[in-house]
Amino acid sequence: MSGSWSDMVLAVCVSIAAFVVAASIVCVLLRVLIGPSRADRVVALDLLAICIVGLVACLAMIDDVPALLDVALAVSVLGFLATVGFARYLERADEPSAARTLDSTATDREA
Repeated sequence: MSGSWSDMVLAVCVSIAAFVVAASIVCVLLRVLIGPSRADRVVALDLLAICIVGLVACLAMIDDVPALLDVALAVSVLGFLATVGFARYLERADEPSAARTLDSTATDREA
């Protein structure tokens, strides 16, 4: 037996964590597909990026490959930038309707 008892317990716990994170990725993908609004989908995509980072970290521990942590870092930065980009898109997509509402109230006051 090459590993100690604590190494085996750690390997089992990390494997269970990887399975739970993979199951949560499936649930989050369902939310992305059937989300009732665009904002729900953006939040689900942000959670998907977080789950992928967790899964990659678990795989780095299971396979004992520290280079995978660099991949996790890159995915986290890209996930953050994507969330900011989607939030800006949603903000701009809602802007014309807000501008029309402000214009209509201004013309109502003038009349």
